This record gives sequence, C-alpha cells and structure tokens, in this order.
Amino acid sequence: MLWERALHEFNPFLLTMIAREDLAKIGQFHKTHGIHGEIVFHFTDRSFEDSDCPFLICELNGIWVPFRMEEYRFRSDNSALVKLKNMDSAQKAKILVNQAVYFPKKQLRQEENNPYYSWEDFIGFTLIDEEKGTVGAIVDVDDSTLNTLFIVEKDGEEIYIPATAEMMTRIDEERREIYVELPEGLIE
Repeated sequence: MLWERALHEFNPFLLTMIAREDLAKIGQFHKTHGIHGEIVFHFTDRSFEDSDCPFLICELNGIWVPFRMEEYRFRSDNSALVKLKNMDSAQKAKILVNQAVYFPKKQLRQEENNPYYSWEDFIGFTLIDEEKGTVGAIVDVDDSTLNTLFIVEKDGEEIYIPATAEMMTRIDEERREIYVELPEGLIE
C-alpha cells in the first residue's frame, strides 16, 4: 500500500507516532489533474511551502498517513497542483480525492506567543457569548462552503454559528471555552 511505502522512507518526523493533536488542517485535496498522479490541493495555510517537512498528511482508514511532496505549483492564491511520491497515475491519486490535508503544527509559521489553531481544534469546546452566556458545545465544524461554521449543540438541537476570528474575544484552552460577541438575533 502507498502509506506503507511512505512509512519506510527515513525521516525523523516518521519515527514517532502521528497524533491528531499534533496536526493542523491546512486544506483539502479535490480532484485529480492529468494522468500522471497530480492532484488539486485547496489550502488555507501556505506553511508547507517554507517548511523543512516535505509531507502532507491525510487520514486513511483511521490511520494518519504522510505523503511526500515531490513537487507542486501554485494555480491561484489558495490552490496548487501537487505531485506526491509513488502517485504516478490518476487512478492511484483518486484515493486522496476530497480528503482533508493536515500538516504538523510545529512546522506551521507562527507569530511569537500566537499559537496556530484550526477550526477543528475547537470541537469539544463550549461556546460562550459575552452578553448572553453559554450557547452550547461545539460538536463539529462545517467547512464545506466558503464560510466555515461551528455546529453547536444547544438544548438538544444543532445550530450553526459562523466561525470567524472577528467574533472571538478570548479562548480559554484550560477550561476549553471560546468567548464570542455574537450579532443580535443570531441564536434566537
């Protein structure tokens, strides 16, 4: 299998078990491109471009699998065509179509004292409005559209709240709480 071949390549990153909490979602593979195994990668973070880590990681059958990038070329500000090692045909690359793409958090560009968060990192946090109090628990993230949404369980129902940094006032990692200022009428 392809992921077994990736594990046999020597790289210090692969010498340790890959854990979800060490990864950040940076985009998603979409469709294959051409017949030589290239795949379209829509990304939200370009840290992979400047990093020493040549791997993009996907979860396949419950296992975190690193794929070595052989080359890539940008198509736009948020998409690239990526050629992965051992993906030499469109048929092989099809296993990655619509797969979320992750990258090691420690390899992401960060400003000092400003940790990187992906929206999925907030699953399990409690969303609290500064004015109205507890809204509910974040149970999932919907990033299938241009506007990412938190799926929040409130009184046994799921409600959708825009996931935007502009509404966030603070994050309490220890208590797993996100404080926000929601617009009037959003949760009524």
